[in-house]
Amino acid sequence: MWSWLKPEPWPYWRHVVRFAGAALICMSPLACRAQIGAGASLEPASAPLQIHGKEFLLRGKPFQILSGEIEYARIPRADWRDRLRKIRAMGLNTITVYVFWNLHETSPGVFDFSGQKDVAEFLREAQQEGLYVVLRPGPYVCAEWDLGGYPAWLLKQSLTPGSEQPAVLLRSSQPAYLAAVRRWMNRLGQELAPLQASRGGPILAVQVENEYGSFHVQQNGSAYLDQVLKTVRDAGFQDSLLYTADGGEELPDGSIPGLLAGIDFGTGDERHEIPLLRKFQPDAPVYIAEYWDGWFDHWGEKHHTASTQVEVREVREAIEKGYSISLYMVDGGTSFGWMNGANWDNRRYEPDVSSYDYDAPIDEAGRPRAKYFALRSMIAETTHRKLPPVPSSAPMLKGIKLALTCSQSLWAVLPDAVSSDDPRSMEELGQGYGDILYRTTLGPGTANGDAGRGTQPDDILKLDRLHSYARVYLDGDLQGVIDRRLGQRELRLAARPGQRLDLLVENSGRINFTARIREERAGVLGVVRLGGRPLRGWKMMSLPLDEPPSSGYTKHGCKLGPCFYRGTLKLSAVGDTYLNTESLGKGVVWVNGHLLGRFWDIGPMQSLYLPGAWLHPGKNTVLVMDWNGEGVAMVSLDDHPIYGTKADASSQPEPQ
Repeated sequence: MWSWLKPEPWPYWRHVVRFAGAALICMSPLACRAQIGAGASLEPASAPLQIHGKEFLLRGKPFQILSGEIEYARIPRADWRDRLRKIRAMGLNTITVYVFWNLHETSPGVFDFSGQKDVAEFLREAQQEGLYVVLRPGPYVCAEWDLGGYPAWLLKQSLTPGSEQPAVLLRSSQPAYLAAVRRWMNRLGQELAPLQASRGGPILAVQVENEYGSFHVQQNGSAYLDQVLKTVRDAGFQDSLLYTADGGEELPDGSIPGLLAGIDFGTGDERHEIPLLRKFQPDAPVYIAEYWDGWFDHWGEKHHTASTQVEVREVREAIEKGYSISLYMVDGGTSFGWMNGANWDNRRYEPDVSSYDYDAPIDEAGRPRAKYFALRSMIAETTHRKLPPVPSSAPMLKGIKLALTCSQSLWAVLPDAVSSDDPRSMEELGQGYGDILYRTTLGPGTANGDAGRGTQPDDILKLDRLHSYARVYLDGDLQGVIDRRLGQRELRLAARPGQRLDLLVENSGRINFTARIREERAGVLGVVRLGGRPLRGWKMMSLPLDEPPSSGYTKHGCKLGPCFYRGTLKLSAVGDTYLNTESLGKGVVWVNGHLLGRFWDIGPMQSLYLPGAWLHPGKNTVLVMDWNGEGVAMVSLDDHPIYGTKADASSQPEPQ
């Protein structure tokens, strides 16, 4: 995604030199190569999907990829087959799937492919429903997913003590980084390489890296891509058609001579982008690897929708011209838990909401939209095929209200602290996601300023860097907010010596696009100053919030401050629903132990999708962590999502 956000492109001659050099210098098997249609190709002869001139052949017969992107991690496992059947009934013959490294290698060398993370089972179910697969294993995926799918533990170590630069340089030829990539890809190959079409499985094609042309850190870029290509092949994916994908202007920097180049663009851009692909790779099939049929939402902005009429027309034109195409997304789903990412656009931090509905043909709750049926009718007409019936969707729950009357303060359940002179990032403390509390006691004395001077009223509290959102407390009383989203790094305080200063920090989602990912550690980075003087002697308490407290709740309520709320939702029957969060402030929700995602009253998302698969008849436990923590929390169930944005939510941030 987002391949069109870029600085000035490199002069064209540099691209010419790169590709000419690949043809003239034969220092390795990967060095002697040329573009498809102009000479040798790296396409394996054993791949069932082959390139023949400007078309694909599948086992010798013409084949047009009609695909839609869907992510196993964004759909409850119990609903995988329902979504796959609806995709097939829409007229598509393929799904495109990202694999999220951070979900599976939870710590170095420790892998998990069970339950919701069983991507191999997802692909097997796709095949059982008559769908092929285009696999996108990364290692970088973007996808509006935290850190573009990279595990947070890659950022744990610093180059030097006190340095803000992680030791592992993401998307580089650095040995430490490539060693981690090889370990991951080899383990993934054990799961998925047996599912290639050459071995009877559904995988037809595998992407090498992802939109590298948009990374804009091109030192030794071709060497890096060569190493990723070798890693993908060594992991066992040597029997599939391999390809890259980028925006039109980024194709030279992100492509590998000898491999098919796909192109990514959105509604209305085909007249500009397709000619760029044709010029770059004139004798190969046109593969629209991502056709953006909607868009995603950032906190504080309006909800995005896209024109069904325009999309139907453009997809029809692509099919009629013989192009292969993948709709991004066909079913967006939800970035459950802490997995939403963030963007860096115009020097501003823009965290994504948990919903990844995307205005896709199939909505977040798995219901086909009018867009779905319009595309389905067009595909049936254009391809002259009779499509299977559309599976029905069960009624959704609505009209149920729940008061969360039991609560307890976050301050009552704080974990043990780690001490350090200066604040340390989440990653340095071994924490990947959630919140973190930084605590210190203000002077006088050498700990927090010059001896005997102490602090003065109305001093400025200033953070070198904040990732991402902090509430500032003195002796438990809220003083204000510092929000990276708004370009903020400071707050005026009326502080006195001896007061306890707390910085409660939320990791709102790491940036998933551009070279900013290389410095995306979470928490407070660098030095904290009050009145220009460094504050020392910090105690840090990790709050990963993998699960909320299970005991200690009372009906006395919380005072002002972050609070956990608990209630029981009694159901006679289950079904999908949306949990209305309009009366809440900022925080997260668990239902029966499942972390649904984030809520924030600034919008645009004012509800959270609650899958019926995670409910059961009888008593269901609803737990809320709300940073506002005032009074009794209220939620209700709706059969549709709620959108709305506060008037002051998108006040113009300062560039950072």
